[in-house]
Amino acid sequence: MRPGPIAVLRSLAALATAALTALAAAPPAAAAPDRSAAPAAVRGGAVLYSASGRCTVGFNATKGGTYYALMEGRCAGGAKDWYADVARTVHVGVTEALRFPGDDYAVIRYTNPAVSYPGEIDLGGGRFLDITGAAQPIVGRSVCLAGTTTGQQCGRVQAVNVSVDYPEGTVYGVARTTACAEPGTAAGGPAFSGGTAIGLLMGGSGSCATGGTSYLQPVVPALQTFGLTLH
Repeated sequence: MRPGPIAVLRSLAALATAALTALAAAPPAAAAPDRSAAPAAVRGGAVLYSASGRCTVGFNATKGGTYYALMEGRCAGGAKDWYADVARTVHVGVTEALRFPGDDYAVIRYTNPAVSYPGEIDLGGGRFLDITGAAQPIVGRSVCLAGTTTGQQCGRVQAVNVSVDYPEGTVYGVARTTACAEPGTAAGGPAFSGGTAIGLLMGGSGSCATGGTSYLQPVVPALQTFGLTLH
């Protein structure tokens, strides 16, 4: 015998009451993470985001108590504002200067006091390297790159004062090295020798399995032009 409409309604009402009781008794759901919270620190090797894309911080520097980032100029393009997250909710800096072509670097002034900007670079795997100075690349000097997938790759400077042509124009005073740069070794990332900054990675070719070539924008000219100090 099929239940009548009144019995069905009573049954549905009982189910609804039970569901509401269960919800009331259940512990409150955990709050969604606050994605607008600023990261604790932005180091060399970190990624910053703009309306036009993403770029890698090469090195952090200071001047008169203000913190700055050195970044590859071609990547920075015409971007003005920089954020620490892909959703662009955590504003951390603005473009102070851009040199490309001719040179290939940008100077980003950090503006968010809730974030720290240590003079370290991120080697991956929770390892950091303190950068305490800068030097010009010289032929034969060892140099290393740090990539998210390739890990740390090292080589030696092969040539200096090389020119690299782009559709936008030529970049001069570039260093060529045997440190390989594959996908995962971000353009603009730091090139270093021990605790000394050497350059910003512009790009490269070849394979880390068989040997490769990378090109660096030296950092010393940018530091001298804008009176910046690595720390």
